[in-house]
Order: sequence, then C-alpha cells, then structure tokens
Amino acid sequence: MITVHHLENSRSQRVLWLLEELQLPYQVQRYQRDERTMLAPPRLRKVHPLGKSPVIVDHTDGASPRTVAETGAIVEYLTEKAGGRLGIPAGREDALRYRHFLHYAEGSLMPPLLVKLVLGQVPIFGRMAQKRLQPMIDVHLDYVEQELAQREWFAGDSFTAADVMMSFPLEAAHSRAGLDGSRPATMRWLERIHARPAYQAALASGGPYKYA
Repeated sequence: MITVHHLENSRSQRVLWLLEELQLPYQVQRYQRDERTMLAPPRLRKVHPLGKSPVIVDHTDGASPRTVAETGAIVEYLTEKAGGRLGIPAGREDALRYRHFLHYAEGSLMPPLLVKLVLGQVPIFGRMAQKRLQPMIDVHLDYVEQELAQREWFAGDSFTAADVMMSFPLEAAHSRAGLDGSRPATMRWLERIHARPAYQAALASGGPYKYA
C-alpha cells in the first residue's frame, strides 16, 4: 500500500489523480491547513523534514518504507512503478514535450501564480504589485494556449503524466489569475481532465478541492 500525505487544496491532489489513473492501491492521510496562516500543520514534519505536501510513503516493495517528496519526483516514481504507463512517450518529439511540461509546470508556470497569491494577502501594495505581475502570467497562459491549440494533450495525442502535472497551475490560474474563455483550447483541456473518471475518483478520495 502507498500512503499519500495529502494537504487540502494543494498540489497533492495531482498525486491522488495519478494513482487513480494508474490503478495503484493507496490510502490517504489527510491534513488541514491552519485557518489563520493557511500553512500545512507541523505534524507533516514527522513524515518529511520539509513539512510539505505531497509526500508518499511506499510500503509495497517488501523492504523498509520508501518516502518520496516533491510532486514531479513522485510522478516519475509512480509512472516507473507502473511499468512506464502514462510516462515518457515513445516518439522523440512527444518525449521531449513530455519532459518539458513535466518540469515547466512547477519550474516556470507555478512561481508567478504563487507570488500572485501571496501578494493578494498584502493590503494596498499587494494589489498594485499584482497588476504588474499579471502580464508575466499572461505570457505563460498565451504559451499554453498556443500549445494546446495544436494538440489535444500536452505531450501529444495521448494523455500522460505531463497533463497531471499541468493541472494544478492551470486550475489555479482559472481560479485567480485570468484564465477564462478567451483561451478556449486551455479551457477545453480543463473540461477534458475534469471529466475523466479517475479525476472524479481522486476528488472523492481526497475530499474538498476548490480548484476543480
């Protein structure tokens, strides 16, 4: 059994979704955010020193439990564990796109969205700074729209773990950073992932998730 240490309304929803897609058995340990700070509870540090989510603990290999942190690392670990399903595609161009978007999600797209969220908590100055930040976010959203206008999924014609990785930043952008019907290809992609049975099963498993 794989244990997912899952924080509400967080990146860890992607891990539950991927596990459902791969049909790997798992259980969920849920955590709630602090109502005042919105941070993860201190007890997550007992699982991993960083005290962040997602973290998985894999008990299935017969040896001592293996702890894996960071969403991208978890995604790669799980696709390998599933024999490569939803992992790197066979074609070279699709494989390059897969690797790109697997890392682009957290390395380039998510940071300005996170900064926008933090600035939203700062009175007056924060709102002014958000306006300056939005054009930077728009560059990313335009790039994503151009890519999805050319193909149904991020790596090519087939759904992969790259789509799982891209879900959280684009859901966050739809919620608070200007992603709307003016970018129809991206909105259609969101509709497709939300309609997947495994996505719906992950919502039922993980509990409330405000970005769905």
